[in-house]
Amino acid sequence: MIGTNLLGIPETRLAAEPEVQADLEGAADDQRGLAEIAARYPSSSLVWAALADAAHRERNTIGAYAYARVGYHRGLDALRKAGWRGQGPVPWAHEPNRGVLRSFFALRRAAAEIGEDAEVERLTALLDDADPRAAAEIEAGIRD
Repeated sequence: MIGTNLLGIPETRLAAEPEVQADLEGAADDQRGLAEIAARYPSSSLVWAALADAAHRERNTIGAYAYARVGYHRGLDALRKAGWRGQGPVPWAHEPNRGVLRSFFALRRAAAEIGEDAEVERLTALLDDADPRAAAEIEAGIRD
């Protein structure tokens, strides 16, 4: 019964960010290009996740960690604003949730790279609570 909401907590669904999506589609996929978008949309966890991924690809582990940490906090702010109370489903299938989930994943990845094991465990539990399929979906997207 993986993915079944046994607690009866309603799903959290964030609002779409079409302007952010449009800017990301037309941007250079490097830290410099993405940083310009982050300056326009600093509350978007999607932008911070993209920056964390770019930094990771460029082997900038501390930069990836910092960008992902901002995305994590911006994501928590957005989730709480949408009614989330620290637990419950944040489905990957709802595309506007993906920025938050990607930020959680990117922070977990960077924390693992710097040996922050307790943070890795906490973020793994957070991702699994949000959507048990999210990490696999993100990993599959990275390989594509």
